Amino acid sequence: MTQTLETILTDPARRPAVVADLNELVGQEVKEKGGMSGAAVKLGYQTVSKIRPGVVPAAVDRMLPQFAGALQPFYADYRAAAGSDFGAYLAGRPDAADALLGVTDRRAESSSSDALRKAYAKLRPNARKNVEEALPRLGTLIDRHAASAGA
Repeated sequence: MTQTLETILTDPARRPAVVADLNELVGQEVKEKGGMSGAAVKLGYQTVSKIRPGVVPAAVDRMLPQFAGALQPFYADYRAAAGSDFGAYLAGRPDAADALLGVTDRRAESSSSDALRKAYAKLRPNARKNVEEALPRLGTLIDRHAASAGA
């Protein structure tokens, strides 16, 4: 039986490495943003990081099961098609960005921090494009961890 993405990514032996890799992915994506919208992303990221140091890895860890659940239908389709590159698969599925943003939207709405909600609201208009751009790397990262799980 094929393991679910949540089982793979949240396995206690693997989860710390998954969270560290995802945190690094977020940092790389932010660093590579350019232009005015990129400046806004960088400023928002810095603001959130200053308000709550360690907030990004903590948020990634906390939301990892929901992110995995949001991506599960895409992963199941990819596996059923005997795909060999989940990054390429996700690159062709921009609706995966909407699934991931649904998780962050719900989290932002329930946040008790006005500053975090405001920072998220400023970044949200361009978020879909930014997440879409990250999908290939995200898929590659997931493939690597799934391979180590024997999936």
